[in-house]
Amino acid sequence: MRAVICALNSKFVHSSLAAWYLLAGVETYGAGGVTAEVLEGTVNEDFHAVAARIIDKKPDAIGFGCYIWNIGFVKKLLPAIKKALPGAAVILGGPEVSYNAGEVLNSAPLVDFIISGEGEEPLARLLNALAEGAPVDGIPGVCFRRGGEIVAAPPHCPAGEPPNPYGKAYLAALNGRLAYLETSRGCPFSCAFCLSGREGKVRYFGLDRAKRDILLLGASGTRTVKFVDRTFNADRARAREIFGFIIGNYGAAIPPGVCFHFEIAGDLLDGETLTLLETAPKGAIQFEIGLQSFNGKTLAAINRKTDTARLKENIGRLVSFGSIHVHIDLIAGLPREAMRSFAGSFDAAYALRPHMLQLGFLKLLHGADMRARPDAYPCRYDPAPPYEVLETPWLTAPELKRLHGAEDALERLYNSGRFRRTLCYVLERTGMTPFALFMSAGDFLAEREVCRLPLDDFTALALEFFGALEGVERAALRDALVCDRLATNSTGRLPRVLQSQSGRIKPVMTAVNAANPLKKGVKRGFALLQGENAAVYADYTDKDPVTGEYALHKVLLPGKGTAGD
Repeated sequence: MRAVICALNSKFVHSSLAAWYLLAGVETYGAGGVTAEVLEGTVNEDFHAVAARIIDKKPDAIGFGCYIWNIGFVKKLLPAIKKALPGAAVILGGPEVSYNAGEVLNSAPLVDFIISGEGEEPLARLLNALAEGAPVDGIPGVCFRRGGEIVAAPPHCPAGEPPNPYGKAYLAALNGRLAYLETSRGCPFSCAFCLSGREGKVRYFGLDRAKRDILLLGASGTRTVKFVDRTFNADRARAREIFGFIIGNYGAAIPPGVCFHFEIAGDLLDGETLTLLETAPKGAIQFEIGLQSFNGKTLAAINRKTDTARLKENIGRLVSFGSIHVHIDLIAGLPREAMRSFAGSFDAAYALRPHMLQLGFLKLLHGADMRARPDAYPCRYDPAPPYEVLETPWLTAPELKRLHGAEDALERLYNSGRFRRTLCYVLERTGMTPFALFMSAGDFLAEREVCRLPLDDFTALALEFFGALEGVERAALRDALVCDRLATNSTGRLPRVLQSQSGRIKPVMTAVNAANPLKKGVKRGFALLQGENAAVYADYTDKDPVTGEYALHKVLLPGKGTAGD
């Protein structure tokens, strides 16, 4: 019995941890003669090419991990695979089929089996049964057809740790891509839009295992190790020990330049943990913090408990360290959150000055309480993946459309990190709220049907949009854009709309280069400022790992003295 475990990722840089867990399960629980291998691809590939790669393996069974980003691609593959390999068993698993297995089997005749829940042991037992021609009844989590009826066993609920997925084949396949690390399963919370807390408990893996895997992945050649634990710091003492282990080994057993990403609850950080985190090497740790909303009624409606005052205080402190990248999330379309309320949540989140502010949209996932209880959570959503909300009793469809425009503007202007000084200047001069500014910018970009643009062209659009706002001075705006450009673009070249033809920059360049000779191979970018009698320059070395910026230096023009950095 030869099986292929297919992992279809959303991007090449991603790797699939689940597929390697399943392989480890087959190697641990599989009978003699049962073998498996992992085949990874992306949903951006030609599906004929992916199907051909699978077919060329001539497997007896093919397993697919199914998620909102790949379920359509998986279903598109099945006809070609079944036509070429009619005797091969098609097995689906993952969150996109675990909670609606009967519905999927009824609508997809080319699917033979579905495994609901954790699959490491059930997949191996299913392959064992297929190899032996034995009944599959009673294998935990396995759902299949029998005589026109759907037969389903309860999901597997193991008490121990899953087998180790990090074998030689995994490390060879990783090849510098994002590495994923799991030190627990489950979540102690039960947010109505989420699947992680359905089991109502958390299963923690041993700390020795976690530390071993941290060192292994840290030295694997990847630049980012992403912990997939939900609410990583739910156990404060355990989280603190792992943070301390990373900090203590960073620069030695853990090579410098590796970043560890965690999803945490910001209000659960205590003083002892914050004091420890203040010692973290710059860029070693990154936090993603799900705010979702600052509206108390909304948080109560989705069964989310948050101490918002402590949350704000803790995020502010994390950002003040300057060494930890802070990413915070908001969700539009939640219950009891109208546009005015969401604007307040957005402005409160923006005021925390995170390095990234993600504006997401509610998705009604299979298995989530919000989807299962439409009377309690009334809304209209797209029936196709990713099941995004289209309208709620509190947000109209046109309002959600405008919010998508604001999201686009937020990604381009704020989350890109390329316009931070410009945004600060514009908000100060206009007196606009951040929400109003990004809504207006979104409308502006939507009217021009802006899609992908070279950075120079987008900078010209930004100059046009910001320059038309009341209170903005053209020279000061241009200078802010110039500083942003030099600090974030290592070409050292300004776009045409920001260039100055003055020859006064040449003596400054000569003086700076004489006083601070450049190292071989390092570029230096110069520009004149029009709003003040000064110039700025940046050396393109030692990029800040948290902000992604290069240091800017300001000098007064000849005869005026020198300003500080």
